[in-house]
Formats: sequence, C-alpha cells, structure tokens
Amino acid sequence: MTTISAPERSSARALLSAVRPRQWVKNVLILVAPGAAGVLTHDNIIGHVIVAFISFCAVSSAMYLFNDLRDIEADRQHPKKQYRAIASGQVSPRLARSAMLTLLVVGFALPFSLAGPGGLLLILGIYVVITFLYTLWVKELAVIELVSVASGFFLRAYAGAVACHIYVSSWFLVVVSFGAFFLVVGKRSSELAHVGAGATRKVLAQYTAEFLHSALTLSATVAVTGYCLWAFDTSSTGLSSIRHHVIPIRLTVIPVVLAILFIMRTSESSDGQSPEDLLLKDRTVQALLVVWAGLLALGIYA
Repeated sequence: MTTISAPERSSARALLSAVRPRQWVKNVLILVAPGAAGVLTHDNIIGHVIVAFISFCAVSSAMYLFNDLRDIEADRQHPKKQYRAIASGQVSPRLARSAMLTLLVVGFALPFSLAGPGGLLLILGIYVVITFLYTLWVKELAVIELVSVASGFFLRAYAGAVACHIYVSSWFLVVVSFGAFFLVVGKRSSELAHVGAGATRKVLAQYTAEFLHSALTLSATVAVTGYCLWAFDTSSTGLSSIRHHVIPIRLTVIPVVLAILFIMRTSESSDGQSPEDLLLKDRTVQALLVVWAGLLALGIYA
C-alpha cells in the first residue's frame, strides 16, 4: 500500500504528534471544580488534580491513536489528515497500538495512587466507552454526535470534582454541560460555513445553518442563565456563598456573556474560526478568559 509523503521527522516526534499534545489543554477543565470550591491551593487537592490531569492526558491520547488507526485509509484521502503520523506511515500501526495500550494502562493505573479512586476510574471508563462508540459509529449520527463530543468536556470538568471528592452545585453541572455543547455546535457551525456540508465530516451534510444557529442560541442561553444562577447562588455550593467576596464573583458574568457573544458572532461568519481555535489563538477571547479567571480568583481566594 502506498504511503503518503510527509515532512520528515523522527519516530519519537511523529509519535508525539500522533498523541496530539495540543489537545491536552482541554484537560485544564479539571481545575474548574476545585478552583471554584476554593480548595485548589490545598496540598492534597493539588496532588489529586495532577493525577486526574495526567490520567486524562494519557487516556485521551490513547483514544486519539485509536481514532487514527480506525480512520487510516480515510485520512490518506484527506488533504490535511493525510499528513498525520499514522496515515503518512511515519508511525506504524503496530507501534500506535502498543502506545495506545500503554497509555490506557498508565491512565487507569494512576488513580490507584489516590484515596478512593473509584469515581475517577468511572469517569475515565465512561469517557473511553463514549469515545470508542463515537469513533466506530456515533460520529455519523446527527445531534447524537454533538452530545457525544460535548460529553468529553463535561467528563473532564466533573473528573476534577470526583478526583478531589468535592460536592458541586447543580448549576455548575448545567453550565459545564451546555457550555460544552455550545463549543461543539459552534465548531460544527464554523465548519459548515467554512468548507461546506460533507467536505470534512459526513455528518455535516445532515445539518443546516438554521438548525445549528438555533442549537447555538439554545445552548448559549442555557449556559449564560445557568452561570448567572450559579454566580448569584448564596448556598454553600454557590459562587456567592458566605465564604466568598460577592462583588468580583458577580462581575464575572460580564466577561462570560461577552465571550459567548463573541464566539457566536465569529462561529457563524463565513470566514470565522471554530471556538476551539478562538480559545487557543484569539486575543480577545483569551483576554476575556483572563479577566474572568482573575475576578473569580479575587472573589474566592483574596
């Protein structure tokens, strides 16, 4: 079988690119629950967060390898994906499978270093099952695939709570769930506007711009409403609890709303970027995130 030529790189660098370290930034979501609970600076919590972070990096990278092994032939026909390490032949399927199994073992072994690892192991197991089904089948099912991808963000955020044995607010779960759904729908909307239906994902042919606009508006509305209720909640799990400084916390609503509006506008423009690219590259969105994080830290830890 003919392999696709690609820029030369060592086997180690090719394998590193195959596990997609850039995607590890998603695992920063593990910090949200302990950070919002005001316990992130506790020594034992830091250890739990580090273990959860590394475990998710290992397991998610293993599933990226599984995805590339499954789609190797399709990737070789794709103008960009043909240069991926496995599709281009720079990483052999045998090496990729060995690396995948090793990463899975590491990811599921690390939680045993914690007291009460059951919750984190369950979250990791659910993530693997959902990702496995997504790669094999679900990615071709409209709407269901949106929920499947969004669940990866939710599970990362919830992993931080279960790893640190933190009881979280119901509003936190609402915000994370619909915030994740918002990001995924925004990415599909950007792809549809950018490259057209079915050009990069077959499932895009099952969506219309109108449907994605409605889904984006729905998810943004629920996410903003949920965040406002969480920010103004004065219960023990609310952000405005008696332990926190209320004013900076309630001011965090402003950068949250502005960021969502900016992402919506950009995702639906014909030359717009996906929310993932905006979070990684756009200075405006990054500045709003810094302001949000600064106000939240001031309200919880000052």
